[in-house]
Amino acid sequence: MLSLLLAQKIFSLFIMIAMGFALVKSGVVKARDSWGISNVVLYIVSPCCIIAAFQVELTDEVRTGFLLALGASVVIQLGYLALSWLAGRTLAFDAAEKASAAYPNAGNLIIPLVAGLFGQDWVIYCTAFMAFQTMLLWSHARSLLMGAGGVDWRKIATNVNMVAIACGLVLFFTGLRFPAPVADAISGIGQMIGPLSMLIIGMVMGSMDFKTLTAFKRLPLVVAARLVVFPLVALAFLKFSGFTGLSPIGGQIAVIVLLAASAPSASTISQMAQIYHRDAKYANAINVTSILLCIVTMPLIVALFQL
Repeated sequence: MLSLLLAQKIFSLFIMIAMGFALVKSGVVKARDSWGISNVVLYIVSPCCIIAAFQVELTDEVRTGFLLALGASVVIQLGYLALSWLAGRTLAFDAAEKASAAYPNAGNLIIPLVAGLFGQDWVIYCTAFMAFQTMLLWSHARSLLMGAGGVDWRKIATNVNMVAIACGLVLFFTGLRFPAPVADAISGIGQMIGPLSMLIIGMVMGSMDFKTLTAFKRLPLVVAARLVVFPLVALAFLKFSGFTGLSPIGGQIAVIVLLAASAPSASTISQMAQIYHRDAKYANAINVTSILLCIVTMPLIVALFQL
């Protein structure tokens, strides 16, 4: 059963997180050392992973599947923004809470899961959610946390993941392929995204005092919205809209999009909250708690979808 296999894959990633946690707690490395590894992942590993994902044969099935993934991602992410606005009106969610609930970590966590569950050729469908979300992060999320309007087009255009997606799309639609040694190097670096990303999370957690989580009284409410309520809305759309019947691989694409939609809070929100002084400790607590609990919620969401 796919949900059981997903739980096993997530658990293996959590073992990697535990290794990073142990490194910090044992004093072998400092939590601040994760900054250097984060830059390696951001500027080398993640772009290589994305570009390698587009090195697949351009068939009608793949082209249609990518467009379907993009369309579903747009509908779901815009739906999440509507839900977060509603939570602000009815539950008095503040800016950090609305952003944390609305934006899942659709990149570093989901890519290794999809590669492990379906194979590397399916990672291309993850990039659809990432591309649209990146534009919203540097427009809507940034404005929300700043408390002022405006779109940072430069940040969107120069975001390393957006550049990698643009390059990948050019290669994808032109049919250009790297020579074998270059392709092997890019693919090999890209496959490091799972282990390195999990080690970083573990190292950051190693510096946290988990007793402070109890100080945030609304934390369970926000985490429940991110991991349960919002994903159930995405599940209902994917299951009952006829989406899976639009392509022979519609079912697999729906699961990939649902995984992205069910992921923990995006780490970018914690970083923006710190930059714009929007209760960064609270945003980080939401991020960490949602990561810890997703090992239970994500397989359950997928299991419900498969019923």
